[in-house]
Amino acid sequence: MNPGSPVVRTVTVAFAVGLHARPAALFVQAVQQSGLAVRLSRRDGRSADARSILAVVTLDVRQGDEVVLQADGDGAEHALDRLVELLSNG
Repeated sequence: MNPGSPVVRTVTVAFAVGLHARPAALFVQAVQQSGLAVRLSRRDGRSADARSILAVVTLDVRQGDEVVLQADGDGAEHALDRLVELLSNG
């Protein structure tokens, strides 16, 4: 991977209620703990800053939806792997 290239992961959301209320709060907290700017995108092209609970909830991500996470910087691969695990395990 080239330095400065964004790290991208695709994951299917397993939370029964999608990214609403408590699951969204857990996800945003994990993003904030990473210290990285993470972008959460839906397949329909809508995206949001994953550090914002309001932005994440507004995306209306539901169980079974496929989303894309993108970040760059030191530790981005590890951070996104952890976020993928969180979303895929519900």
